[in-house]
Amino acid sequence: MSPARFHPLHIDRTGEFTLPLPLRHAFPLFSPEGETAWVPGWEPLYLHPDHPSNAHGTVFQTGHGGELTLWLVLRYDPEHAIAEYARFSPGSRIGLVQVQCEGDGPASTRVRVTYSLTALTQAGNTILASLSPDKYAAMLQDWRAEILRSQEPGSDTPPT
Repeated sequence: MSPARFHPLHIDRTGEFTLPLPLRHAFPLFSPEGETAWVPGWEPLYLHPDHPSNAHGTVFQTGHGGELTLWLVLRYDPEHAIAEYARFSPGSRIGLVQVQCEGDGPASTRVRVTYSLTALTQAGNTILASLSPDKYAAMLQDWRAEILRSQEPGSDTPPT
């Protein structure tokens, strides 16, 4: 008798939020270094090159949330305000993340975030199953709140 075949979950989630920041200030917040300003515990370790970079092919890792994740910069395009990353959490899931920003007037930016993730294990299935559309929308609102908090006078991190 053969073991039961693993059936990985795959999810695609897209959501938007608006920031009261000009595009030129908002978009850099979604670079590997930019996220240090607003994501608690986000400390990218650059593997290639061994220093902060947004270049195509940059490889870095994070331990955010107590989980090792390896990242590959696929595209970081300030001219078009698009950032695309591949992400791999060993023993859990793999996928793509895209952040696209669009100016919404001189002092506002609309941010569109897309996750496309596939589980690699049952643990990954559990995580992806929990990321319902409502939970994803709530996650993006948390992002917005953290970004706004990072921009307040007296915050631990200076505005970008």
